[in-house]
Amino acid sequence: MSKSWSATLRLPKSSFPPRPLPAQREKYIQQCADQLYEWQRLNRPADDAFILHDGPPYANGNLHVGHALNKVLKDMILRVKVQQGKQVEYIPGWDCHGLPIELKALEKANISGETKLTPVEVRKSARNLASNTVLKQMKTYRSLGVMADWDRRWTTMDAAYEVRQLRLFQKMVKKGLIYRKFKPVYWSPSSRTALAEAELEYRDDHVSNSAWIRFPIESDWRSQSQFKDIQSEIEGNLYAVIWTTTPWTLPANKAIAVHDDLTYCLVRVGGDGLLVAESQLDTFISNLGLEHTGSLKNLQGADLKGLEYRNRLQGENAPLQPIIHADFVSADSGTGMVHIAPGHGMEDYEACRALGLPISAPIDDDGRFTSEAYPDSPELLLSAPSVIEGGSKNVLALLESHGDVLLVKDYVHKYPYDWRTKRPVVVRATEQWFADVASIKDEALKSLDDVRFFPEAGKKRLKSFVSGRSEWCISRQRAWGVPIPALYDANGAAVVNDEVVEHIISVLQERGTHAWWSDASDDEAWIPSSMKGGNYHRGTDTMDVWFDSGSSWTQMQGRADVYLEGTDQHRGWFQSSLLTRIAAGTVGEANFVKGAPFKQLITHGFTLDQEGKKMSKSLGNILEPHQVMDGTLLPPAKRKGKQGSGSSSAAAAATATYDALGPDALRLWVASSDYTRDVVIGVPVLQAVHQTLIRYRTIVKMLLGSLHEAARAAPLTTADHIALAQLADTMAEAGRALDAHEFHRALAAANRWLTNDLSAFYIEALKDRLYCGDGGGVLEPLFFGFLRMLAPVAPLLVEEAWDHRPEWMKRDSSLVHPLHQRYDDPLIDPTRLTCDLDALRADIPVLMATHTAVKAALERARADKVLGSPLQSYVIISAAPGNPKVAAVLDRYVQELDGLFVVSSVAVLDDPPEIGEDVPWSYTQDIVLGDAGAGASEVAGTAVVLPPRYAKCPRCWRYVARVEGALCRRCADVVMLQPK
Repeated sequence: MSKSWSATLRLPKSSFPPRPLPAQREKYIQQCADQLYEWQRLNRPADDAFILHDGPPYANGNLHVGHALNKVLKDMILRVKVQQGKQVEYIPGWDCHGLPIELKALEKANISGETKLTPVEVRKSARNLASNTVLKQMKTYRSLGVMADWDRRWTTMDAAYEVRQLRLFQKMVKKGLIYRKFKPVYWSPSSRTALAEAELEYRDDHVSNSAWIRFPIESDWRSQSQFKDIQSEIEGNLYAVIWTTTPWTLPANKAIAVHDDLTYCLVRVGGDGLLVAESQLDTFISNLGLEHTGSLKNLQGADLKGLEYRNRLQGENAPLQPIIHADFVSADSGTGMVHIAPGHGMEDYEACRALGLPISAPIDDDGRFTSEAYPDSPELLLSAPSVIEGGSKNVLALLESHGDVLLVKDYVHKYPYDWRTKRPVVVRATEQWFADVASIKDEALKSLDDVRFFPEAGKKRLKSFVSGRSEWCISRQRAWGVPIPALYDANGAAVVNDEVVEHIISVLQERGTHAWWSDASDDEAWIPSSMKGGNYHRGTDTMDVWFDSGSSWTQMQGRADVYLEGTDQHRGWFQSSLLTRIAAGTVGEANFVKGAPFKQLITHGFTLDQEGKKMSKSLGNILEPHQVMDGTLLPPAKRKGKQGSGSSSAAAAATATYDALGPDALRLWVASSDYTRDVVIGVPVLQAVHQTLIRYRTIVKMLLGSLHEAARAAPLTTADHIALAQLADTMAEAGRALDAHEFHRALAAANRWLTNDLSAFYIEALKDRLYCGDGGGVLEPLFFGFLRMLAPVAPLLVEEAWDHRPEWMKRDSSLVHPLHQRYDDPLIDPTRLTCDLDALRADIPVLMATHTAVKAALERARADKVLGSPLQSYVIISAAPGNPKVAAVLDRYVQELDGLFVVSSVAVLDDPPEIGEDVPWSYTQDIVLGDAGAGASEVAGTAVVLPPRYAKCPRCWRYVARVEGALCRRCADVVMLQPK
């Protein structure tokens, strides 16, 4: 070749870097997040707003990838809505009260020995910790490219928020939905406070000392008719036998329950008689290894009701206790006789309350027995560290001295734990504040009928949690929280009504919440004028943090379009938001929008490590967002050049560099995951994400370098129209998935388009024209279409691509920033189209099937090493006989088939050619329409690949030159028109 023609080619040139520059990251975050949020607030219609209400994360420690999953999902939804033309509102919030922050604040204060902080000191320390954590977490969230109204962020410890929460409480008081009573609640000795159901987690491996215990019947049972015929058979005592997995509750036993309709056996063991349900008799005898045991008589539960027994743990002078009927007694477990401790069981409490039986729970806040547990010798029980740790063994030891313990066995079962301290909880009767759920439950369930759930199974899950509740324990015995605005008289009786709450709120607004604890206990400023002189004092209970965060909807005028949190919030924030909203909505107010606080409820799963294990501090497998963004979870990036032979592995590690792909790497992981299930993150997943993002950057760089202003005036080819049709179809598919919040489906559609349509087809077909011809094509609309699909997922990449657009595009003020474009805005002036895209779509299957056949034949030729480039070929295509439709399509596009197939020339013949002996090689391939794998295909014709007919053009390398070494006609014209 006598002359180099490379200087005459339009080869891609772009300043877009192959990897993002860390120094530019903050700039692009500012532009694609903060500035975009403000732009859409000013440029999108306020009357078409979309509100995403934040489920406040807990301000306690560093964020992990689970937090990032949540916030990125929210951000992607918001960006989709901006693309749909809506003005979005997203004001981030934080949950700042509660036990974990209080405990961490105490730990930070280095409290040891007998030193104790006052409630006010605890609150100040906790507030400081929460405030600092909020700022730290906010910085991390912003580093993810999350757009929000950060300046209007809210926390549950804001004074204005606390007042709104107290106003909500006041409304519930007016409705009679708030009350105080002494009843069993879940109590956490490790936290020294009551807990709600939502604050529990259940472990299946809890081990208890299960025991079979006998209680002596001491009422005059011998004189009763049902026992007269067997009196002589029992020389000793008659006993009721119970089975329990919580022997530590026996000091609080107040009754034994049977079921009227169950059959019980009176069996003789030695000289004594034992009462056991007939259905459990064989199991009972087998477990205890009893011999020479005979059943003396069968009795109905109704025959036993009214007998009285002695609980030796109540003391020698304690009254006898009754055997009662209870509906919940079952024949399927235990002995069919149930030990009833109303201070330690919900069902037990209801059964005893109906009969007016006493209720006690002789344990203290730390879970230790009080002297009431065994009045005769309390020290025998007080020595146990707690009722859970040693309490049951001490109780059993006392009963064994009377021979009342028949058998003790370890029992592994499901048991509730405090989800914060990971320690067992107990059920304990205490004076607590409750919200009545039973009276609003039906309305709450009905309000969910018009809510869309993603996934749909979330509706059943939330409804089941609400259905299972009757009341909600809303009081906690800690200092860091919103005080329950109640007063107590000299006898400890609570007074809470509209007047009291209104007055307390007015003082709190004047003095601040800390004053509730710092003011003197007899400060009458807190007492309404109508109650002055009544010797009232303030309480110290605070509200459940779920009531705190559940009140957040009070900041909204109407209903949020979306609530989005982890699936665990069905029993937490979703439920508390719903119940408080319905409770307030029953009070008639102007402009109050009734119903659930959310129109759509979206849930995501938990994050798992690459081995499928849930992330936890104890396993040490928690990942933080920066580890993904900085690339340090992956092997070091390979760079050109080698270290010296003497370099150590330590030195190599110190100088290792990583591909810091930034927030888009983490966001792409979120978008590519099916978040409705648990989401895996680890090296294999991140490597795939990494490769995809690098591929995106490579495509963007190629597109940016190939965008020519001249293309706007160039005529459109069939390939251009096909590319536009494929893009439109893909964007429609991705758009439907984005609207349904199915980001992984949208991304899959975009990736298929990128691989099959853009890279493998259009860019390959366009290269010759782009580099060697008129530079035309439709890369500009494809560029914008691609960025629109990426905009919710990888906004930094989109911002960076826009920043590196060619100078001629920067000069064009009519161009709209990709992040400001609507998703469905036209990508090309429709007047430029020279064919009907719908009509073209009908022809595309034939063209693509022919394209596939040609490529398959070329691959075979390449494998046989008879050609290197597909341009070294001449292709003859013919439709199958009797298939005029295929023939018509091929004839219609015959002039452009060489460019579509990236070969030097194409001929369309009525019949397949006869290959003469003078042809050095040929490869024939069937053109198959339809899905061959599904058995729904047809052979529509044949493609024959042959050696080229002409010489190679030294500029474009197509074999279309008439003379060896000379330019083809097209290249000669282009070179002639280029400036000298």
